[in-house]
Amino acid sequence: MEAPAAKAAEVGIITVQPTAQSLMAELPGRTSAFMMADIRPQANGIVEKRLFTEGAQVKAGQVLYQLDDRSATAAVNSAQAAVAKAKATAQTARSNAARNAELVKIDAISRQVYDDSQAAVAQTASDVAVAQAALDNAKVNLQYTRITSPISGRVSTSSVTPGALVTANQTAPLTTVVQLDPMYVDFTQSSTEMLQLQRDLAAGRFQKVDGDQIPVRIRLDDGTQYPHTAKLKFAGVIVNATTGTVTLRAQVPNPDGMLMPNMYVQALLPTAVAPDALLVPQQSVTRDLTGRASVMVVGQDDKIEKRPLEIDRAIGNQWLVGSGLKAGERVVVDGFQRVKVGDKVHPTVVDLKAKADKPRSPGRAPGESAAPAAPAASAPAVAK
Repeated sequence: MEAPAAKAAEVGIITVQPTAQSLMAELPGRTSAFMMADIRPQANGIVEKRLFTEGAQVKAGQVLYQLDDRSATAAVNSAQAAVAKAKATAQTARSNAARNAELVKIDAISRQVYDDSQAAVAQTASDVAVAQAALDNAKVNLQYTRITSPISGRVSTSSVTPGALVTANQTAPLTTVVQLDPMYVDFTQSSTEMLQLQRDLAAGRFQKVDGDQIPVRIRLDDGTQYPHTAKLKFAGVIVNATTGTVTLRAQVPNPDGMLMPNMYVQALLPTAVAPDALLVPQQSVTRDLTGRASVMVVGQDDKIEKRPLEIDRAIGNQWLVGSGLKAGERVVVDGFQRVKVGDKVHPTVVDLKAKADKPRSPGRAPGESAAPAAPAASAPAVAK
């Protein structure tokens, strides 16, 4: 009597189809101020007043400190008097030269007297110019007694109080003004990864991201997503000799002041587009003792085949397949632990999206354990 035929095991499958997939690079970075100005005096003097509130918003040109200006004011007054004296002398010289010009026509004076009067006009005119330049310089020195902010932004703490003596161009700043909106985000990427992406682009595996300003998403240090999107502004042209990395810079709006200089963030940067990407769930991939990846495929006559894979990188909870699969093949995602190569199975299509949305039960049925995921490779970035 013949034994009854074994019932075909039921497995869940998906059919892999090519899709256009954006590739992202997750890069470490730090924020930096859009503009920062250290406020230093340009004249010697005693601080009379501090005219701002620490931590407040100030505007470009706003006076921050007032120095004792009595000496500078006196210098301006003296220079103004010198200008007036030089102008009076110049007027007298012009009048004499005009009279001499008439007298020389009737030979009432010598030609030398006439030439001397004309030279006196030129000399007094230059004296007026010198006096005016001294007045302008005195006015500049008077302006330096009013220390203003060169930019708009938020002002830091003050290092001096009224009564302190400050000197021109001293090393220590009186305070600092920082513009926080927008902000820069400086992040680094390995030059090796950039070269690999350039080779992939040249080989036609990936397509370059279009657009003059590539959008960059920012993830904060606590793992939350920053609500505003940054734009890639600059990609470095020099590789750091110590770290082997290239610095990239993005600009991001900061209207609420959430970002502050020197914060650690992560930049999510689109690097390229894989036009015919094949993606498989990470749960369907197993690895042998050497770390080589493979999947179970339902082949002809619904029989199980083992297919080695080359994994490119992780994209969410899926792997981007480099080689080993073709479009239209059926990959086992559930129940592959209960079958072996050559077994005839009963394949059932699995809706992974609906399964992911369904609340997970406390236990997992046999055959549904996910294979351990290898670390995701960071995708390189290339700016146009």
